[in-house]
Amino acid sequence: MPDILHYDFMRNALLAGILVSIACGIVGTLVVVNRLSFLSGGIAHSAYGGLGLAAYLKWPPLAGAILFTSLASLLLGAVTMQKKERADTFIGVVWAVGMAFGIIMIDLTRGYYVDLMSYLFGSILAVSKGDLLLILILDIIIIVLVTSLYKEFLGISYDNEYVQISGVPVKLLYYILFLLIALSVVMLIHIVGLILIIALFTIPAAIAEKCIKNLKGIMVLASALGVCFTIGGIILSYFLNFTTGAVIIMLAGVSYLFVELFLRVRKKRIAHR
Repeated sequence: MPDILHYDFMRNALLAGILVSIACGIVGTLVVVNRLSFLSGGIAHSAYGGLGLAAYLKWPPLAGAILFTSLASLLLGAVTMQKKERADTFIGVVWAVGMAFGIIMIDLTRGYYVDLMSYLFGSILAVSKGDLLLILILDIIIIVLVTSLYKEFLGISYDNEYVQISGVPVKLLYYILFLLIALSVVMLIHIVGLILIIALFTIPAAIAEKCIKNLKGIMVLASALGVCFTIGGIILSYFLNFTTGAVIIMLAGVSYLFVELFLRVRKKRIAHR
């Protein structure tokens, strides 16, 4: 372990893993508790369309990603809230079309090439100090916003009908959550990649939800688990010479399966007593 810390890129990667896990742990908890994992995947994949458009129009990649993910989050949010029975189909369409549009825009771009695969898997080992500052700003925005609206988020997560009767602007809260997902995707996609973002949104929060029923506790545990998965994955990939993002996801996935199996065995033992 001390040998790893001798390298600047490893120190940056480990710190990035901690900061990313905080952002994904908080937002991911709201995604999982509100059963929005598929929607968050649709928003995330729509970023590909923005990246392709940005390449075609010679915009900065971040500008295109912000435009597409923001529009997609609002559009998908509106459909999800109005037609829940058809929402999964529409999300799947936006998911596929967003990626296809981005690839076609890259094909139409002359003299300029963006490797969209790099945004799919990211490169956490190539994180710069500027990237770390960017993630830190994202963490601060998320923490301040969720802390300010915690009671409201708690209400829509566990007692939506009561919150609506109480006069709380439920739709506005959902739109804020959708935009938080979009902002997280935009800020993190080139650092950790699309697949790892989705994994860190869902797996740590899903594990935490099985162990804790308190929303704040789930957020804390999900963030802590994310830190364990990212740091553990970075260290393992360094010694095994494997792709870092893939190792992090496998570590998280195996942990989820282990927890699921453990809880089922425990439930059966209690039932037989």
